[in-house]
Amino acid sequence: MGVGKGTTARAFSKKFNVYNMDTDDLIESKENKEVKKIFAKQGEAYFRAQEQATADWIEKCVQGTFISCGGGFYKVNNLKKLGTVVLLDASFEWIHNRLKTAKNAENKLAKRPLFSQEKVAKKLYNEREKAYRKLADVVVDVENLTLDEQIDFIAKKCKV
Repeated sequence: MGVGKGTTARAFSKKFNVYNMDTDDLIESKENKEVKKIFAKQGEAYFRAQEQATADWIEKCVQGTFISCGGGFYKVNNLKKLGTVVLLDASFEWIHNRLKTAKNAENKLAKRPLFSQEKVAKKLYNEREKAYRKLADVVVDVENLTLDEQIDFIAKKCKV
């Protein structure tokens, strides 16, 4: 939901020479549509079903890969079987400010259909944050660590 999962995954992948996959990118490739268009045309329930199908495929076919997940991916029933769950932790205000002040802010906000209304997004953040905190094996405080510090912390905790 804008905390920097993709940025962190790409940096980790480059530094530690591991493959990186983004579940939203996998779904977009399979569906040949952007996430926001999938939401608009098929709806959230359809998208969540695609997330579960993606999780099932990852569980069967993928090893040794850094996987960054879309914000709602915590709902898949086999998340803990996919590997170590890392939570990039930041306040809603920090995330909102990061998105609003990014060089490509309009694109970043447009990619997040559930972030279009601030009150709704805040409620969603609170719901997801609690769920992810329960599932997380590793929690990274992204507000107070540089990107390099974040990936080194993850590597240490995940014994990379």
